[in-house]
Amino acid sequence: MEDITHIPQLTLQLFGFDLVFNTYTILMTWIVMAALIIFAFLATRKVAFVPNLFQVVGEMFVSTFYGLTRDALDDALAKKYFPIICSLFMFLVLSNWMGTFPKLEEPTKDLNTPLGLGLLGFFIAHYAGIKAKGFKKYAKEYCEPMFFMAPLNVIGELSKVVSISFRLYGNMVGGAIIILVVSHLIYSLILPPFLLCFFNLFIGTIQAFVFTMLTLVYISVQVK
Repeated sequence: MEDITHIPQLTLQLFGFDLVFNTYTILMTWIVMAALIIFAFLATRKVAFVPNLFQVVGEMFVSTFYGLTRDALDDALAKKYFPIICSLFMFLVLSNWMGTFPKLEEPTKDLNTPLGLGLLGFFIAHYAGIKAKGFKKYAKEYCEPMFFMAPLNVIGELSKVVSISFRLYGNMVGGAIIILVVSHLIYSLILPPFLLCFFNLFIGTIQAFVFTMLTLVYISVQVK
């Protein structure tokens, strides 16, 4: 269990406050970002009528998530918010796959990563709602159906951040715990590699898609 719960940390003091950085999570996150930058470069370096493999994969991501974003929003908003939706999925799916490779771990096993992305989606959704409706109409909706429901509506919005973040975090940590327990029971023979592929590739892809679609739905709800 210590393999999962232990996170290397760096503590710095600034103005009397302790700033704690999870160094391994930061390193894994930078690896994911570097891999995405390299992929983007290879996919767009030589755009051709007969595409290479990277261009095919890139076009698949673009067409799929632009279509999903356009279905949830209108054409104008889809062009505006599609990049963040597509980027979010690509970041999450690669982060969830990281544990498949030796000596690497998923950044999403650290609660700070899904929580940070959940807060990002929260602020983007409410910014979109204020811009689409105006602040007066946006604030008025929290008092529906009666004005005394405002605190419950606020709590309901904040709970979305907790729900979306802990769902992703719980699935990734839960999968890691199952793999660790089974590996100790049968001495890492045939089943653990299968479980590793199942939780990191299959479940990781599903959870990345669910997280991304929920973020898109939150934006859609706010702008309509």
